[in-house]
Amino acid sequence: MGLAGNHCAIDTHGLFPHPSVTARYPNMASRSLLIGIDSGTQSTKALVVDARTGRVLGTGSSAYDLLPGLPAGAKEQDPETWKTATVKATKAAMKAAKASASEVVALSVSGQQHGFVPLDREGRVIRPAKLWCDTTTVAECDELNKVLGGVRGAIRQSGNAFLPGFTAPKILWLRRHEPENYARLAMILLPHDFLNRWMTGNSFMEYGDASGTALLDVRKRRWCEAAVRAIDPELSGKLPTIAPSDQPAGRLTEAAARQLGLKPGLLVAAGGGDNMMGAIGTGNTREGVVTASFGTSGTIYACAERPVVDPSGEIAAFCDSTNRWLPLLCTMNVTVATEMVRREFGLEHAAFEKAAAKAPAGSDGLVLLPYLEGERTPNVPDGTGVLFGVRPKTFTAGHFARAAMEGVTMGMNYGLRRLGELGVKAKQVRATGGGAKSRLWRQIMADVFDAEVVTLKVSEGAAYGAALQALWCWRRSEGENAAIEDITDEFVTLNPAETAHPDPKAVAVYRETQSIQDQLGRSLRGAFGTHRALVNRAGAAKG
Repeated sequence: MGLAGNHCAIDTHGLFPHPSVTARYPNMASRSLLIGIDSGTQSTKALVVDARTGRVLGTGSSAYDLLPGLPAGAKEQDPETWKTATVKATKAAMKAAKASASEVVALSVSGQQHGFVPLDREGRVIRPAKLWCDTTTVAECDELNKVLGGVRGAIRQSGNAFLPGFTAPKILWLRRHEPENYARLAMILLPHDFLNRWMTGNSFMEYGDASGTALLDVRKRRWCEAAVRAIDPELSGKLPTIAPSDQPAGRLTEAAARQLGLKPGLLVAAGGGDNMMGAIGTGNTREGVVTASFGTSGTIYACAERPVVDPSGEIAAFCDSTNRWLPLLCTMNVTVATEMVRREFGLEHAAFEKAAAKAPAGSDGLVLLPYLEGERTPNVPDGTGVLFGVRPKTFTAGHFARAAMEGVTMGMNYGLRRLGELGVKAKQVRATGGGAKSRLWRQIMADVFDAEVVTLKVSEGAAYGAALQALWCWRRSEGENAAIEDITDEFVTLNPAETAHPDPKAVAVYRETQSIQDQLGRSLRGAFGTHRALVNRAGAAKG
C-alpha cells in the first residue's frame, strides 16, 4: 500500500565499502551518490545510495491516488502528479541522507509499466494516463488480436498478444472513444519515459518498458510493423526511438534540476519499467533466479539470455532493462485482497497476521478466487472475487484473512507453473513487496510454490534497481566495461533470517486447494461476462 504523506528513513545496509570497489576507484570522492526513483501506482519512492558501498543512505516517498469517479474498470492518473511526487520524494531522500547536490553522480527512474501518456506537438499531456490496471479495453484487444490472426497470430508476429493491461489497446481506445484527442496525438510515452523527458528533454523508450506496449517485436527488439499498423497506419511516426538499456536517457536540464534540487547536467540513466528495475534490485540478472513481487499487484519473473515466448500468451515475453529478456506473469490482485479483508474486520496489520495464523493451511476449505478487479494471468478482465467454501466454521476473521493470503499466492502460482512448463524452473524465489514482510505469508509462499523463499536486505527492489542501473550507466560513461550482473552480485544481499522452506504436509494441502481454485476459475469464465453486463445495465439504469 502507498504511504500517506512524505516519509524519511535511514537504512543500515552495507556499512563498509566493498574492497573491489575501493580498489577499482582509489581516487573516488568520499561520497559519490546515486538516486533511484520508483514512480508507482500509489506512491513515488526515492533512494539515495552510496556508489562505493551500495548502502541506502536515505529514503523518501510521496503518496497519491487514482482519479476518482471513473466508470467501472477505468484506472487513470494525471502524469503531472508523478512529477510533483518525484520532487517531494527526491528532496526527502536527499534530506534524510544529509546529501548535497554536488555528491550525486547519476539517477535512474523506474515507472509503472504500460501506462499510456499521450502528448501533443508541444509536448503537453492531452488527457490523463490510462494505467496498467485499466480493464476498459477488452473490445480493442479482441479487435487487434483478430487483425493479426488471433492470439497465436499476434504472438507469432511480436511475441505477445494484446491484453487489456498493455499499452497498445489503450491507444486504439483513444482513437475509438476520443477522436478529438487522438487527432492531437503526436507522441506516445510510458510513465517512466514521461519522467525522463521532463528531466532531460529527450523522448525514447528502452527495450524493457517498450516490450510492455505489445507493439515491440521482442525477438528482434524493434517496433512490430503489423501491430503498429493494426491501430493506425500513421502511428509509427508517433512512437519514440528505441534504445538499449545501458544507454543514458540524457542529462538533467537546468529547469528540472531547479525543481529537484540537483545539479544541471547530472547523468540520467535509461530507467525502465518497475518489474525490469525490480529484477535488477533483486539480483535477477542471471539465469536461475526467480523474483516474486507481492504488492498491489503480483509479478513473478526471471532473467533469460534468449526470448521466452509462450504460445498460449499467459506469460508475457518481455525484454528486461539489461539488454536480456524477462519472461513475466502478472496478477492484478494481491494486497488489494488482503487489505480489503483487513479493513473489513477492522484489524491492524499485526492483528491481521495473528488472526490468519489461527487458521490451518488450506483455511479449512475456504478458497478465494481473487479476481477482484479483473485478472491478467489468467486473462479474465471481467472477473470478480469469489469466496468458495463459506460455512459456519470458516466464517471467521482468521479464515478470511488466511484465505486471502493463500488465494492470491495460488493465483500467482498459476503463472509460476506455466513458467516451469516453458523451462524456467524455480528453486529459490526472491520475494519483495508488502506481502514479503509477513513471516506467515512467506511461509505460505514457500508451501504454495514448493520452493525456498528468501528476502533481501533492501526491500525497495524497483527503486534500488534503478539506483544500480544508474551506477552501471555511470561506470560505463567513465570508460569502464561494467557488467550489470557483477554490480548486482556485489551489492544485492539476501536476508537469511527471513528464509522460509516448504513444509511437505502444507505443500500437499495447497496442491489440492490449488486444484479447486483452478477449477473455479475455469468454470466461471462465462458467468463473469454475464455478470459484467448485468452490472453495467444496472449502473446505466441508475444513472
